[in-house]
Amino acid sequence: MNNGTTPAWLDRTEYPFESRFFSTPAGNMHFLDEGSGDPVVFIHGNPVWSFVFRNVIASLRNDFRCIAPDHIGFGLSEKPQWWSYLPEDHAGNLELLLESLDLKRITLVVNDWGGPIGLSYALRHPEKIANLVISNTWLWSVETDWYYQAFSGFMGGPVGRWLTGEFGFFVKTFMPLVFGNKSKLTQELHAQYIHPFDNREGRKGMWVFPQQIVGSSPWLDSLWKQIGTLGEKKVLLAWGMKDIAFREHEMNTWLQVFPDALLVRFEDAGHYVAEEKPVELAEAIRSLSGRSSPR
Repeated sequence: MNNGTTPAWLDRTEYPFESRFFSTPAGNMHFLDEGSGDPVVFIHGNPVWSFVFRNVIASLRNDFRCIAPDHIGFGLSEKPQWWSYLPEDHAGNLELLLESLDLKRITLVVNDWGGPIGLSYALRHPEKIANLVISNTWLWSVETDWYYQAFSGFMGGPVGRWLTGEFGFFVKTFMPLVFGNKSKLTQELHAQYIHPFDNREGRKGMWVFPQQIVGSSPWLDSLWKQIGTLGEKKVLLAWGMKDIAFREHEMNTWLQVFPDALLVRFEDAGHYVAEEKPVELAEAIRSLSGRSSPR
């Protein structure tokens, strides 16, 4: 879906937002722009889309302007086969979108590949960033880390590419594994993540990301070397402790560079804190921003 029409599979009860589109060199990027006030920008990873943040947005939009794009190849954005889908190019699309919105005092919420993509924008425009919310993600090269080498080699290699391209393996089979509480991903909710990849031609973005965990090491390393640029920002680390993708070790790496960060450990949540703990995450974002909960 890229022309403003609502696909038949989309559950508007779960996702009751107005769809907007922004033209990028790669195609039309879908995004949400809900509410008013200081902006909170949500950047998703693989294989999800802005749907993952829906309940957090619903909690915050009365007091904040909530913006959540779908990367090209994901959600309701276009999925051109000819495009690169490299994380650095996703970051370029995001920069074009956010610059077009002329935002200030941004609270940037990042998860999974949303970390490098979103923080790339923060590093290029630190004067526009007020707060960072970092949730189960990373920003550094892992090319010498066997754990990520093994995952990237399999999921981003010929076998993983075939399984994901032909059968949607990453979203259908791998995604449930990274939930702390598997019951949170009901069959109905899982369908909202599977449907955007209904055809083989639209799955390229889903298999390029795993490949680039190691493949984009030079870009990741260049970003990590600049992390000091964000050293004065207010930071919330919202971490799902049952995540098998980004573990306590990665959380502690963030704490080394942001020792004053507000740390919220979700002991029974996994990789997608926004899906498993939306009310608690929204409350933590309010606390970081100095806004109390509505009564």
